[in-house]
Formats: sequence, C-alpha cells, structure tokens
Amino acid sequence: MKKPEILAPAGSFETLQAAINAGADAVYFGIADFNMRATAAKNFTLGDLPEIVQICRKAKVKTYVTVNTLLYNNELEKMRKIIDAIKRIGISAIIAADMATIEYAREKGVEIHISTQLSISNTESLKFYSQFADRVVLARELSLEQVKKIVEDIKEQKIKGPGGKLVEIEVFTHGALCVAVSGRCAMSLYCYNRSANRGKCTQMCRRRYKITDIETGKELEVDNNYVLSPADLCTIGMLPELIDAGVNVLKFEGRGRPPEYVDTVIRTYRQALEAIEKGEYGEDKIKEWTKELKKVYNRGFSTGLYMGRKGDEWAGIHGSKATQEKLLIGVVQKYYPKIQVIQIEIQAKSTIKEGEKFIITGPTTGIIKGKLAKMQIDEKLVKEATQNNVITFKIKGQARKNDKFFVVRKRKSLIPRGKESFLKD
Repeated sequence: MKKPEILAPAGSFETLQAAINAGADAVYFGIADFNMRATAAKNFTLGDLPEIVQICRKAKVKTYVTVNTLLYNNELEKMRKIIDAIKRIGISAIIAADMATIEYAREKGVEIHISTQLSISNTESLKFYSQFADRVVLARELSLEQVKKIVEDIKEQKIKGPGGKLVEIEVFTHGALCVAVSGRCAMSLYCYNRSANRGKCTQMCRRRYKITDIETGKELEVDNNYVLSPADLCTIGMLPELIDAGVNVLKFEGRGRPPEYVDTVIRTYRQALEAIEKGEYGEDKIKEWTKELKKVYNRGFSTGLYMGRKGDEWAGIHGSKATQEKLLIGVVQKYYPKIQVIQIEIQAKSTIKEGEKFIITGPTTGIIKGKLAKMQIDEKLVKEATQNNVITFKIKGQARKNDKFFVVRKRKSLIPRGKESFLKD
C-alpha cells in the first residue's frame, strides 16, 4: 500500500501544532483575506510565515497556503506581494483557483495546487490545468469510481505537471460539506453582500427554512427543516476504497475548528491508515474510530457523493452533534518541567472533580489531553475544586504559561457552536 499524504487544516498556531503532533504530513492555512476561510478561521499574517515554515521544517511537515478566492482588479497587487513572500520564505506550494493567481505563481516558480473551487471533474479539464499545477483537488461532487478513472487516465496518458512528475490527486476525506457545487454559492452574497467565493460565507444553508406559496400563503411542510445543510463527510469506513482509487492526498476540512477537533480527526485517520497497512482494519475498529470522531464538532456523518446519492445525508439540526463539549475553566499560571506539574487558577463559575477529562491548548503547546488525578490545593489532596481555587496536578506533556485549560464533559443537549462557558472578565 502506498500511504497517501495526510493534509491537515490549520487556522491558528494552536491547531498547527495539534496537527503536527497528531501525525499530519502537511498542513494548509490561509493568509489575510485571500482564502476560503477568511472569517471562520483566525488565519495567519505574512509576518507569521517564517515561524510557520521553521516549525514545520523541523517536524518535516510540508506547508501549503490557500490563495484560492476570486480576485478583483484592485486586489491583484496585494496578491502578488503574498506570492512574492511565499516564494521568498519557502512555502511548499499554494492552493489557487483564480487564473490571475495561478499565472503569477507560475511566473514566479511557486508550486501550484488547483483548488476544488475550479470543480475539475474530468480528465480533459485536468489535462489543461496540468500545464500550471502539480496537484489537483478534484470536485467534491465526484463518485469514487469517477475519481478512480481520472487517476487511471493520469497514469495511462502520463499527464505531468510543471515539476515533471505525474499530476497528484487530492480529495476531501472528512469535514464540512457545502450544498453548492464545490462551494460556489451566491446566497450569502445576494442576501448579505458577503461572498462565499471570497471566504466570507454567512452559512445561510445551515438555517431552517419554510417554503411559502406567495399566491395562496400556504406553507410547504418538510420532514427536515435543514434541507440545505449537508451532514459532514466521514470516510473512516471506506479508506481502503479511497486508497485503491489511487489518490495521493487525503485532505481534511476544518480551518475554523479548535485544536481538539484537528487532533482527534488527524490522529484517528492516522491510526486507521496504520491499521490498513498492518492488516488490522475492520468493522470493530471502524466503530471505535467513528465513536471517537463523534466526540468533536460534527453535523452527523455521511460518505458525501463518493458512494452515490443517499437520502439521509442532511444535518437535521443547527450546530454540532458532538457527544462531548469543552468548558473553559482557567489558564495555566505555572508549569514545573522537572516534576511535570501544572498550576491553574479556576476562573470560571464551575466545579471540577477528580477523574474528569481535560485538555490544555496553546500556540506552542498545541493540545494536551488527560484526566484530573491527585489534585492539590495548598499541597493538600482534594477531590474537587471551584472558582478562585488554585490547583496543581501532574500532566503528560509540556504546558506553558497562559495556555487555556478546559474540562471535557458529556454533552447534555445539542447546543449551537460557540455556546460554551468562558472566563470571567
């Protein structure tokens, strides 16, 4: 088995480090406004690029920058400055969709990956773009058989990119899906003047709608009010088929997601790939991995269009179906590396108890997971602690001052994203 590259999302330094620690081979992220998650993710600045490259090179992880929005004339000069910086600093490649970006990047000798925004769905289109790009992210509307046929054509026809190698195929593997063709939707622009094709989608498709007959005033009742909100893509149960199709890269959506999401998804799929390699992949493990994936943000799971259209692939609710939620409790005051002990002041109006799961996140730390054990207050063992208590306990891993400390609990109800507990002012 030729193991495909695991390409992880990074919307912040926390998620970047989480992706690396979880086993990503490469990361992709946005710069400023010219990417499809201009508002959903924190994103990075041009000034962050040297540090990102340094972190990733040390970990032997490739770096891809998304510059894949539609551009207007007044933005071309800014795009050129970004491409110039990408070339100078040594980013591995860019992901692009606008021909202005593609042409300029080719002129500067920057490796190009064609974004799914261009909806490449057949061999002839791929052959055209192969003069510009070494990798193509195929349209998300393709079936697995269609993907496989394109891969076979590349090999048979020896379709090569500018780098002289056969064009690589990248496909989405897990995460949010859009009801529009390859994400090219105009609803947000039409209603709020915020273009989805420029990274500023207001996600109107995720809402409930009623269909009303204007002439009679009668309303059309539907079983599921979220008829424009697809369930998330999950291919953990069909990885052997994806590998058999010959794809080179497994891409994971989630630049707007927190570190624990990236850690869980990337780590789980890495385990699945290793299980396939060892001949240990099977139904029991698929159930175990799916259960793990359901703990973090999701709208329910489907196989997208890879296995043909089904009738039960809509989200059904607003927000997440995650089985767990995190509660922000406090920040790290001190970490004692010699004894691996952490000190935290509980700042939230919440009581935490021995045995509860916790996560710690930070720009350098990434994410640390564990269970509360042998908590101490003033050097005395305690079973629980509450607001304003200062607690110490041992952890596995290195935390840092001002890292965020969360407890993780079973979700009591389906709550829209963002309704968490927060630190006091």
